[in-house]
Amino acid sequence: MSVDAGVQPTVRRDWRDLARDAADLALLGILATLAALPVLTAGAAFGTASAAVHDWATDGNWPPVRRTVERFRRGLLPGAVVGPLVLAGVVALVADLVALARGAVPGGPPLLVVTATVAAALVGYLGLVVVGVGGSDGRGWRAAARAAATDCTARPAGWAATTGVGALVVLIGLLITPAAVPILLGYALAALHAVSRRFGVGEAR
Repeated sequence: MSVDAGVQPTVRRDWRDLARDAADLALLGILATLAALPVLTAGAAFGTASAAVHDWATDGNWPPVRRTVERFRRGLLPGAVVGPLVLAGVVALVADLVALARGAVPGGPPLLVVTATVAAALVGYLGLVVVGVGGSDGRGWRAAARAAATDCTARPAGWAATTGVGALVVLIGLLITPAAVPILLGYALAALHAVSRRFGVGEAR
């Protein structure tokens, strides 16, 4: 059986390729978490990790170490405020949810559901921002945040999909041991990029 010129044969992937990808994503999540521990470096860490996943999802290859280090270096100053800002928001939302769940503030279950829904939607929006930062070396956090806001209104299905991914990641994170959370983050980045490509949001915008 002949193969026409210019037609590339399909490369079949087996379990070893899947295992290697899983290990690479787990390592990526661990390294990104370690780099984000000082909080001020969290923006650069996850922006760099998102860019690495973008490259991997685009051509199947991870970026060279030198390019990754350069991306991290260039992202330090622009992303310095991202980590503290997100951390403050997470602490505030968790405090509200805990207070509502314990009945410490008025509102009861209805307000708890509303607050949880808003929190999930914000997680989905943040996922779009992270994907947007990783999709282009030239796009900063502000530009990615504006683009994500546009995507949320223009393509609500994409926003709902990233919200679903974020909610699932949070749920799994609550069920597993804390030591495994960094590994989960690598898989979460891959899922967010896959969803963004499927719905034409984030990096695929």
